Amino acid sequence: MDEQQSRLRLIRCNLAPQTVFKLLEQFSDAQGVLSASPHQLQALELTPTQIKRLQTHDAAEISRDLAWLDNPHHGILFYDDPRYPQQLLQIYDPPYALFYIGDVDYLQQPQLAMVGSRTPTAAGRKIAEDFAQHLSDAGLTITSGLAHGIDTASHLGALRGIAGSVAVVANGLHTIYPKANTQLAEAISQNGCIVSESAVGIAPQKHLFPRRNRIISGLSMATLVTEAAINSGSLITTRHAIEQGKEVFAIPGSIHNPLAKGCHQLIKSGAKLAENAQDILEELFMLVNSSSISHTSDPGDKLKPLTGAVQNTATSAKPGPQMPDIAHKAHDTSYQTLLKQMEFEPVSIDELVQRCQLKVSEISSMLLILELQGEVISQNGLYSRTADDRVS
Repeated sequence: MDEQQSRLRLIRCNLAPQTVFKLLEQFSDAQGVLSASPHQLQALELTPTQIKRLQTHDAAEISRDLAWLDNPHHGILFYDDPRYPQQLLQIYDPPYALFYIGDVDYLQQPQLAMVGSRTPTAAGRKIAEDFAQHLSDAGLTITSGLAHGIDTASHLGALRGIAGSVAVVANGLHTIYPKANTQLAEAISQNGCIVSESAVGIAPQKHLFPRRNRIISGLSMATLVTEAAINSGSLITTRHAIEQGKEVFAIPGSIHNPLAKGCHQLIKSGAKLAENAQDILEELFMLVNSSSISHTSDPGDKLKPLTGAVQNTATSAKPGPQMPDIAHKAHDTSYQTLLKQMEFEPVSIDELVQRCQLKVSEISSMLLILELQGEVISQNGLYSRTADDRVS
């Protein structure tokens, strides 16, 4: 069994991420973990159930994973893959791996999580969709959970914008849940990415949804809540966001609407009140200036999809999740190229895509950062550099 198959088998052992990383730190790689003796595993305080999982091998499950990965639109990102979203490595328990469908470049874009009720009012649904479209047009990729209600509205609005959408689901990616969102999921896979830490074949289970919420908030710069009751499950995402040191925004509603009470409680507890999308963009300006956003693309060195590929862990300093410096470099190669191509005449995003040979999502995210830093201005859908900004 090679290292890739060993890694897939380790996923199937259903261990908590912290346990997986503890084992990797001790035994260097997945093959070493799976070859460890019961005595060695007991010394690391693993339970008999966990040890049994590590010593049980279901070849059919691994074959199913490999068959799924044969699809050119499918893939898996392990924690040491350079395409793994770096912001996710900063949380307490990052996933060991992420299965995905679509374009993983979207995982590197500045993201805003949008969550809320699965049974919103018509007004709440419209507000979420409008916010998502406006923020997407401003360059923020919208991340949500593909559930009914506010999640669906947020994804739809994001896809009407330019920065795409990311869907984080709880089940394995062999199926779409809920089925009603199959067409929406297809659209996201074409203009974004669908991800899950659950292996292929894992059905939607109640206990998996709270865990996936930490990924939604972990991928994002901040979380926006639209219509949530006091005991709404969507508030789990905000708790994760707060624990991760992320900003939380809430849209207020009528005092007579029970679905507004969760948002009002968040605001009372310190969440930022968002009356319009500009409130969010202005707040994110401080995050940009404090170097919280990174852009990893280089037009001369595009990463190719590595469907199911495994990185050589021999070059890693240690097998656990690394905490890399993701500080935004204001004028790296891609930003220099973009600014030079803009000059000082108003230009559309489509024109910049052609000039820079970058994706729409990449251009839009860079424009958002540059606009918030005062280096670019936007008027009527066209962008130009400010008069006092010149590239030497």
